[in-house]
Amino acid sequence: MSTVHATCVAISGNGVLLRGPSGAGKSDLALRLIDTGAQLVSDDYVRLELQDSLPMARPPAAIEGMLEVRGLGLVRVPFVPLARVVLVVDLVDPADIPRLPEPESIDFEAFAGIRIRRIHVAPFEASAAAKIRLALQSEERDGAR
Repeated sequence: MSTVHATCVAISGNGVLLRGPSGAGKSDLALRLIDTGAQLVSDDYVRLELQDSLPMARPPAAIEGMLEVRGLGLVRVPFVPLARVVLVVDLVDPADIPRLPEPESIDFEAFAGIRIRRIHVAPFEASAAAKIRLALQSEERDGAR
């Protein structure tokens, strides 16, 4: 088991790991996803483990159900205690994202030998949450893992 600096939400039961440095927009993007139906798994720190050979995310006990909302502080929200991680989202500057990436450029993250699709998203773009949902839908449809 390892603990990573990230935020995780579950969308239709599928874990989406949001990664980026402090202030990158992880919690803000998680809040927007939660506002449209996602569920919090963990904010700021996520425990990753293998369970039945699947990558799983869970919150550290000390921060279960807590979401940092800039300007409001720590807010208690409903959460799910465990989700299978199926997508890793690295939060980056918009200039670092190719406009039309090549289809064969699908990127993967390895966790304990398991490949998980990875995408790059500019977290403060209005379409950021929609892009994550589209990537998750294509991952479910194509089974690209």
